[in-house]
Amino acid sequence: ALSSHKKLWVSGILGEPLPFLALALSSRKNLCVHPEVSALRFGKEVDSRCLALTASYLQDPPEGPRDACAFFQEFEARGRQSPLPFGVHNLDDLRALGRQRGCCPYFLARSSELGKTPKNILKAMGVTITRRTLDRCQANVATLQSTVQRIKETDSRRLADEYRRLVQGLREAGAARDSDLFLGNPVLPDEILQEAVPGSIRTAEHFVGFLRRLVEHLRAQLRGPRVQQLSPPAFLRELREKVCIDRKPLRFCAERLHSLLRTLALPDVADFSPITLVANFATLVSTYSKGFTIIMEPFDDRTPSISNPVLHFSCLDASIAIRPVFDRFQSVIITSGTLSPLEFYPKILGFSPVTMATFSMTLARSCICPMIVGRGNDQVAMSSKFETREDIAVVRNYGQLLLELSAVVPDGLVAFFTSYVYLESTVASWYEQGILENIQRNKLLFIETQDGAETSVALEKYQEACENGRGAVLLSVARGKVSEGIDFGAAGGLGFWGDLLGIFWGFFGIYLGFFGIFWDFLGIYLGFFGDFFGIYLGFIWDLFGIF
Repeated sequence: ALSSHKKLWVSGILGEPLPFLALALSSRKNLCVHPEVSALRFGKEVDSRCLALTASYLQDPPEGPRDACAFFQEFEARGRQSPLPFGVHNLDDLRALGRQRGCCPYFLARSSELGKTPKNILKAMGVTITRRTLDRCQANVATLQSTVQRIKETDSRRLADEYRRLVQGLREAGAARDSDLFLGNPVLPDEILQEAVPGSIRTAEHFVGFLRRLVEHLRAQLRGPRVQQLSPPAFLRELREKVCIDRKPLRFCAERLHSLLRTLALPDVADFSPITLVANFATLVSTYSKGFTIIMEPFDDRTPSISNPVLHFSCLDASIAIRPVFDRFQSVIITSGTLSPLEFYPKILGFSPVTMATFSMTLARSCICPMIVGRGNDQVAMSSKFETREDIAVVRNYGQLLLELSAVVPDGLVAFFTSYVYLESTVASWYEQGILENIQRNKLLFIETQDGAETSVALEKYQEACENGRGAVLLSVARGKVSEGIDFGAAGGLGFWGDLLGIFWGFFGIYLGFFGIFWDFLGIYLGFFGDFFGIYLGFIWDLFGIF
């Protein structure tokens, strides 16, 4: 979509210059040009290393100055006074401009007048806490305790200064340059930052003990033998009765942890992501009494004999998740090819639109040939619903369908699965049955993963194979990276066959007792991403429409 904006802008400047600046906003991982930091694979590692090189409170620690990022120092010196040239700049343009000027592209991008975000990031807030996360939280708490004790013995003034700032309020305690800001939750009420931190968590020792009690309570909750569903007020009531933790200190938990990490000058923030996740959960569950639910399940339904407890904190009100977007930006434009019915979305998202418009689409030629396959060669119904998706016959029929298509489709073939879990389990079954080996005799095979770098390479090689006439099969996920924003017509207008393996089923299983809750959640989810069938059928329709 950004390339379309660039084409529109270029066509506009042929007449008169347009004083317009639009950028592709992204994470540090996608915009970093530092030779060492950009080589890191995971986003958390990039964020942690970037913070260690740019944060002001880490540049002058008691043990002496540390390494700094030359690109950020150049931005601090001259980048703010040197605005970006008018135009539409994608990620490659920003990185090239950053290398040319010697400035950090991540901070240069903040001067944009238009920010474009893909729709897959406008989803309901949610937190998932596993037993492994809580085990790592215990290690984080132990590290914080030892670090606090060490600083208390060597430099107690730092802790005293933090205590004094916390008495004045979190707004002053968190005042820092742009580089020092943590990726906090944008939906926290602003009045929290104006209040003084409760006295029970002001001192570092008390706050570390507070975190320890909270983690132990969550561990005890996940030991239950049955699935539990709790509302935020019910969860807070149990927390108060069992471990004597009130609601007010919980609201300040996330910001208090950030303040402590800044005071301790810990550079490896990525190591503390588990306790940060728990702190964010504590703040959210104590802030919103409605629109959220907590579900704790002791095992995975696929392996009921293996204990694998997990806590899901899910948002059931889409208006809460999108409210910060409306509050922080002057103009918001929501576009999609599948917003139907159009009048339904303002009600779900809780806003009054200024303008609504629907545009019809026509194709210059007949290039769409839809086909629905309901049964396999053995007359077994082909379905992706949870009751039958693990059936060997169903999996084999889907694989046989893909195999036969790969033998007759001349160019590219893209197979969309309903989820990453379904993709992984199906591919494993196809490998055992020898189906993947037979597919590779016809075409090259590429698979989308949840790793962005691997998926980018797979997509690039897929397009290269199609350009060379070899053809390829790409196994991807609907609403994954391949389906979101990838222009299959960019490489010379390649034609391809789209294969959607199954449709999207809501899974209730052991949650039948919570049917109303999941129905609300399903409604909110569809409110964000369009009509249940219209999204995916319309999406495949749009893909064929490219060609």
